[in-house]
Amino acid sequence: MMLSWKQLILLSFIGCLGGELLLQGPVFIKEPSNSIFPVGTEDKKITLSCEARGNPTPHYRWQLNGSDVNLSMEYRYKLHGGNLVLINPDRNRDTGSYQCFATNSLGTIVSREAKLQFAYLENFKTKMRSTVSVREGQGVVLLCGPPPHSGGVMGEYEPKIEVQFPETLPAAKGSTVKLECFALGNPVPQINWRRSDGLPFSNKIKLRKFSGVLEIPNFQQEDAGSYECIAENSRGKNVARGRLTYYAKPHWVQLIRDVEIAVEDSLYWECRASGKPKPSYRWLKNGEALVLEERIQIENGALTISNLNVTDSGMFQCIAENKHGLIYSSAELKVVASAPDFSKTPMKKLIQVQVGSEVSLDCKPRASPRALSSWKKGDVLVQETDRISFLKDGGLKVANVTKADVGIYTCIAENQFGKANGSTHLVVTEPTRIILAPSNMDVSVGESIILPCQVQHDPLLDITFTWYFNGALTDFKKDGSHFEKVGGSSSGDLMIRNIQLKHSGRYVCMVQTEVDSVSSAADLIVRGSPGPPENVKVDEITDTTAQLSWKEGTDNHSPVISYSVQARTPFSVGWQTATTVPEVIDGKTHTATVVELNPWVEYEFRVVASNKIGGGEPSLPSEKVRTEEAVPEVPPSEVSGGGGSRSELVITWDPVPEELQNGEGFGYVVAFRPLGVTNWIQTVVTSPDTPRYVFRNDSILPFSLYEVKVGVYNNKGEGPFSPVTAVFSAEEEPTIAPSQVSANSLSSSEIEVSWNAVPWKLSNGHLLGYELRYWNNGGEEESSSKLKVAGNVTSARLRGLKSNLAYYTAVRAFNSAGTGPFSATVNATTKKTPPSQPPGNVVWNATDTKVLLNWEQVRAMENESEVTGYKVFYRTSSQNNVQVLNTNKTSAELLLPIKEDYIIEVKATTDGGDGTSSEQIRIPRITSKLVKINIFLIPSINVMSLQEGAIHCPPSPLFAPLYLSSES
Repeated sequence: MMLSWKQLILLSFIGCLGGELLLQGPVFIKEPSNSIFPVGTEDKKITLSCEARGNPTPHYRWQLNGSDVNLSMEYRYKLHGGNLVLINPDRNRDTGSYQCFATNSLGTIVSREAKLQFAYLENFKTKMRSTVSVREGQGVVLLCGPPPHSGGVMGEYEPKIEVQFPETLPAAKGSTVKLECFALGNPVPQINWRRSDGLPFSNKIKLRKFSGVLEIPNFQQEDAGSYECIAENSRGKNVARGRLTYYAKPHWVQLIRDVEIAVEDSLYWECRASGKPKPSYRWLKNGEALVLEERIQIENGALTISNLNVTDSGMFQCIAENKHGLIYSSAELKVVASAPDFSKTPMKKLIQVQVGSEVSLDCKPRASPRALSSWKKGDVLVQETDRISFLKDGGLKVANVTKADVGIYTCIAENQFGKANGSTHLVVTEPTRIILAPSNMDVSVGESIILPCQVQHDPLLDITFTWYFNGALTDFKKDGSHFEKVGGSSSGDLMIRNIQLKHSGRYVCMVQTEVDSVSSAADLIVRGSPGPPENVKVDEITDTTAQLSWKEGTDNHSPVISYSVQARTPFSVGWQTATTVPEVIDGKTHTATVVELNPWVEYEFRVVASNKIGGGEPSLPSEKVRTEEAVPEVPPSEVSGGGGSRSELVITWDPVPEELQNGEGFGYVVAFRPLGVTNWIQTVVTSPDTPRYVFRNDSILPFSLYEVKVGVYNNKGEGPFSPVTAVFSAEEEPTIAPSQVSANSLSSSEIEVSWNAVPWKLSNGHLLGYELRYWNNGGEEESSSKLKVAGNVTSARLRGLKSNLAYYTAVRAFNSAGTGPFSATVNATTKKTPPSQPPGNVVWNATDTKVLLNWEQVRAMENESEVTGYKVFYRTSSQNNVQVLNTNKTSAELLLPIKEDYIIEVKATTDGGDGTSSEQIRIPRITSKLVKINIFLIPSINVMSLQEGAIHCPPSPLFAPLYLSSES
């Protein structure tokens, strides 16, 4: 149901007030397409699709061959949404063109036509045909019709084209065209194609089925023309010709779109389509042909409606058609009528501008037709002047603003449906100025600086400082370790800490307020050590030199002063500074010769640039190169030898490191000769890692002195020998025993054995020492004890022996090869043990300069050694160094200054050693003359003696001394 013009106006007002903003005419989502229904199928239904969107939701109707389909006949038709379902389709009643109509309150649209056809077979009968015999390689045609009479065997004949394309064949634009050509003939004909106009085929054309089919994909106008099929064999040829004509169904170049126009305005709607033949146009409104009148005209497909009114609203369709088809373009025309309304386009509440600037105040309410505008400042109507002008869109422009222009400006908008007004508050401020701007700076890496940015601004305005670096907004959070904004409310200074090379560039301070913005820029140059040199190459290599070249890297704003070259080999510890020519490479030189290289070593080189700031990062390494081979120059070190087995000469050395071998095929030349012989014996050791050579020969005497030297060689020649050094041949066991062996008993537990040394020439090697074997009279020789001494010793003491017992001993020499024969056996008897009784009753008498001692005689027992004398051991109480006094008496006098306490012991001496010690006697330090009373406690007798100086009594449990001063 269509709406009246009053309803349309009401909907327009509601839409403008925001009540129903989504009203939309129908738009097809799905349209019906051509269908073929097979007669006799088990399916009893066919569906023609139709779906449209819109608000309100569209409803549908259908037409067949221009007449409405009676949807009330439910036994024949059903409507599912917009889809039309035909039940038990009938060929006589349902064949034809169908169209779907979608309608809502805003209008109607009609779909494209869809044809429904019925497929069936009529009077087709089958029967067996006679056999057709053909020769191998011969062509044959089996026709769907009366059977052919060619079953006999045929001879050779010229080609006969049995299947060919039509003389004229229309072809649609973009379609794939196939021309078929089939010929009989004997021999089998060859099929070829060509254009009659002689033009070559385009690359897209394909020949298929053994050239029997010419295929032209994506057919275009340039593909139209005459084509020929030539069938040819040895008996002749035949030609079939046909013409391809080009046509194109209409397709849109320009579609119509939904429009919303105010009443009394004009509409110009243009739709354009291409096609061959050229399409014609017609227009529909709400599914029916558009009625033309004076204000509604159609020209070349374009629709013009002047002085629009609300009743012109609806769904319009432009149809472009030629004899090959037609197409639809649909759109909605909405003619609106409304009073002015600022709700969707409100005026700005506040506009701030600076003195001397220009400002425009907008006034753009929604209104249909467009509203007329007038302006007030406060309550005073605004008039045009040389500074104030009214804009065509209703706005107000004020030039060269002054403080007097401050105020509230109101726009009054009005049309025939009503009026409305909106206001803007205009505030005029002083301009913002930068009074301290950043300036260009030149700094070095690692410094810290401040770029100032201080302004003078209107106090009514809020101010914002923003810094840009090389055009990008500075991110203080991301780079806070370097950038920091400092300063007060009118300052936005930028501090940059620990400046790096990446901080070079242009810095812009942007100062913004609500009404204006100003900026100032400064260039910051950061100078740093140079970047790495580039493209380091080895241009020439010899055995000891390498010619290098490189390109200058970035100088980081400080010219390069010098370069240095570093080298690395598999044998070096990291990169090492290389020696170059020239020795000092200035910053303008980009070549150098590295010298003092080792031959036949793989090298890498890199270059480091330096400027006033310092040394930069090294370049990338050059490609690895190997120096050329050369004769070796370094002989082995630490040449020595000795040792080994019988009849061997062992020569050893430290192998030459690989980096000093100077080439492939490296080895050693070992030369040796007996001392005093002129000629050298030489041999070759081919392994560069071998550290020794052993020469074996029965003629080699043991421990003979040889002169040896070791040289080097490689594929380039022989190098130097090491200095000559002396090496002994292998040692053998000593062949003689020590002579003049004797044994002497020293005490009850020691025997001293002595002998004459084995002569050096008879030791067969370096004499390492002597071995003593000893055993007692009751023991077995096989279980004897052993003692070893050094080779420079000719006596030894056997300790820990038993007393008064005979001991047997023999001596032999030994070296690294083994031990020699034992000497003749000798023996000695240890002495008896010393007396076990200590000296008794030791008494002393001390003055300030000496001590007098007496003790009882020690008498040895029968199994003890006789006493030959006595030893007095004495020391101060503060020292450990003991002194000894020998005497053959039972008394002794010690000349000692008694300035501190003394400790004294007495022992008997014998051939068997020292006897048991007496008890220690402590003699106290004498500070004044003392009277000492010794009291002897003897049963039944009391004896007391008094004497100035001291009283001497033997120490005893029955004796206790008492000291008194002489003044007492």
